[in-house]
Amino acid sequence: MKILTGNDLKTGEVIWWDGTGWSRHVDDAVDVGERGDEILAREDATRRVNSGYAIEATKQDGGVRPAHIKDRVRALGPTVRPDLTLKPADPEAGNWVI
Repeated sequence: MKILTGNDLKTGEVIWWDGTGWSRHVDDAVDVGERGDEILAREDATRRVNSGYAIEATKQDGGVRPAHIKDRVRALGPTVRPDLTLKPADPEAGNWVI
């Protein structure tokens, strides 16, 4: 499975291609197969995503999990402090100030 990720051009947030647009939640990511470069070229041209790239991922426990640890940290947050990880169901997720 290949999914797309990058950073939101306006906010800098990590985002994931959901098939029609970008989401802050990795579980919304869809398999782009071999269309990744085509989608990224179109999205780069519209200036919605910065530094977009395709990564390997798997479906696991009902969610999407990036294959590489770097992208898992980007998707889910720190690996040593579960209390600091992104909680998509939290209404305040995304309103944090760093």
